[in-house]
Amino acid sequence: METQIIEPMLIVDYSADWAQQFNQLKRVLEIALSSIPTDIVHVGSTAVPGLPAKPIIDLDVIYSEASEFESIKRSLEKTGYLHHGNQGISGREVFKRKGTAQHEVLDEIAHHLYVCREDSDELRRHLIFKHCLLHNEFAKNFYGRLKRQLAAEAGEDRKVYAQLKEQKATAFINYLIENANEGNLYSQEVNKHSF
Repeated sequence: METQIIEPMLIVDYSADWAQQFNQLKRVLEIALSSIPTDIVHVGSTAVPGLPAKPIIDLDVIYSEASEFESIKRSLEKTGYLHHGNQGISGREVFKRKGTAQHEVLDEIAHHLYVCREDSDELRRHLIFKHCLLHNEFAKNFYGRLKRQLAAEAGEDRKVYAQLKEQKATAFINYLIENANEGNLYSQEVNKHSF
């Protein structure tokens, strides 16, 4: 009889471990970038208590002067990252582990590392979206349900989920960001839109 391997759920319940994992990653990165003025923030779904998410920590390294990017890049490369460009999203540079260096924190905690200049539109989107979900219970719950629905539609397939999220969740994210300055978003405002 053939043994069937059961893949873990794509979207899981919120875990308090995510905040601890972010802090572990942040400490290591702060040491690696200690000679460059940067700020490191936790973004994405794992940064929002109570929100289900893929268990992958998203971090933004924020810098102010364009001239600082090359120093950040060199420091991250020395720490075992490889620069992957902006992957089609202006204002957000992607860094991934090379797979050659081994680090007890950086290679044990699943994470996405982005480097953004402080005036970047993409950084602004990350921070506004996080703020909206932290301060609007309805929007947070709606987004959590939407993510679980998309994971189910995708049959728990990561690539299919990413495509569905791009098609369906992006509209909701854009709506929240566009209306962030309008005060609280109430359930009837969100419900009348199709995402």
